[in-house]
Amino acid sequence: MSEQVVTRFAPSPTGYLHIGGARTALFNWLYARGRGGKFLLRIEDTDRERSTPEATAAILQGLEWLGLDHDGDVISQFEGAARHAEVAHQLLAEGKAYKCFSTQDEIADFREKARAEGKSTLFRSPWRDADAANHPDAPYAIRIKAPQDGVTVIRDQVQGDVTIRNDQLDDMILLRSDGTPVYMLAVVVDDHDMGVTHVIRGDDHLNNAARQMMIYEAMGWEVPVWAHIPLIHGPDGKKLSKRHGALGAQEYQAMGYPAAGMRNYLARLGWSHGDDEFFTDEQAREWFDLDGIGKSPARFDLKKLENLCGQHIAVSDDAALRQEIEAYLDAAKLPALSPTQAGDLERAMYCLKDRARTFPELLEKARFVLTSRPISPDENATKALRSVSDGILNELTPHVQNASWTRDGLEEALNAFAETQGLKFGKLAGPLRAVLAGRAVTPSVFDMMLVLGREETLARLSDAVN
Repeated sequence: MSEQVVTRFAPSPTGYLHIGGARTALFNWLYARGRGGKFLLRIEDTDRERSTPEATAAILQGLEWLGLDHDGDVISQFEGAARHAEVAHQLLAEGKAYKCFSTQDEIADFREKARAEGKSTLFRSPWRDADAANHPDAPYAIRIKAPQDGVTVIRDQVQGDVTIRNDQLDDMILLRSDGTPVYMLAVVVDDHDMGVTHVIRGDDHLNNAARQMMIYEAMGWEVPVWAHIPLIHGPDGKKLSKRHGALGAQEYQAMGYPAAGMRNYLARLGWSHGDDEFFTDEQAREWFDLDGIGKSPARFDLKKLENLCGQHIAVSDDAALRQEIEAYLDAAKLPALSPTQAGDLERAMYCLKDRARTFPELLEKARFVLTSRPISPDENATKALRSVSDGILNELTPHVQNASWTRDGLEEALNAFAETQGLKFGKLAGPLRAVLAGRAVTPSVFDMMLVLGREETLARLSDAVN
């Protein structure tokens, strides 16, 4: 086996990047990147009806959002059809495969008869050992000669050794009678030609491994390391489906989840490193290994995702966060920020990013800096405004005007003013939130004043009393 680790993600283009596929891609990416290896991308586009350029673009966009960069060009499985057929013909020439002239009707009759007699319905072609002199002039499929006794052992890094009796394996078709290669052949040839050393994929492919090993062994090729990972289930323990909520990675982008939080959550979904829940990309690349993957299906938990996303937002770089929020607005088809709003949002980020679990939550907190006068208070903010008289806000204005514009200076000035009114500052905070943001839940009053600046703060106070 070559020294360098080579993994691959090989999705079928079905219209979006499924959350389970996103996790498979992430595991392959982490395994390769943590070992200085290569992470390759192949689109399994042999189903021409379903494989549209739009469907492929959706997968690429989902991977781009998640930050899973691949090495080299994207490989199209369909474009390798001639190479796949060449391998089938090589096996035929070497006597490791044979021409099968059985028709679909004959195969169906065989199975029906076997079922009626309570025998195995595994098709045994009468052409396996037929003399070529007896071959008819008719269309034929090429079938591989499966071993007929003994066992095939799939040495799997997640599932352990899985033993399959060879008499349970049929002589799999490699090339259909119309000359097109089957998926099983295409996967093996592509993985071999791409130099893939580790096949990390869903455990719904586990049984395929035994059949694919027949091709590796017949060609004398090195079998890759297998790692079949359990599927993702919904909170109710059933296979993840649309009734559990969003399935596509990009839907989560459009709902405002940060990519770093999603990467962290998906890595933890079925893999663990001790008790660590929150970790950086760098830690994930360093820690990720196949022996940390569990055998049981992981359950998708939106609360855990939100909790991790909140932690990632809190430690993100302000400029990077602002850029990701702009990409979120675009993905969600919401109005873009003006250059001024973008700059203001970045300046305010220090008082917004704590305790926001998603971008919509963060933008709601940022409303005070993104909105323009006159401020329209919502119902709760209007109630808070009514709790103090216009007179008090009028009297507050000169104190704000003369305050030193630092956090300590503003705290000192506002607390002193509250005292002269016989109030605790808390009684003033609600009305001031309403004046500055039009909301009852906002960042701290002092932070909002610092971000808005003296002039804008005074203008909003003036609007509220006039």
